[in-house]
Amino acid sequence: MAKTYKVSGMTCGGCAKSVTRAIQRVAPGVEVEVSWEKGEARVEGSHDPTALKQAIEDAGFSVDGSS
Repeated sequence: MAKTYKVSGMTCGGCAKSVTRAIQRVAPGVEVEVSWEKGEARVEGSHDPTALKQAIEDAGFSVDGSS
């Protein structure tokens, strides 16, 4: 099941890579697509949403929710 998280604070491709790495650290093996232009991260695979949000926030970005 895929979830899309709204991520605020990304301004470039480097930011998207930082978010991707943060997600992969807490949810290894998931498929991750991060778009700084859209301000979102799409995660497919088993993961803990709370841990994922915390990892993104620890990387310096804000998470506004998921769908």
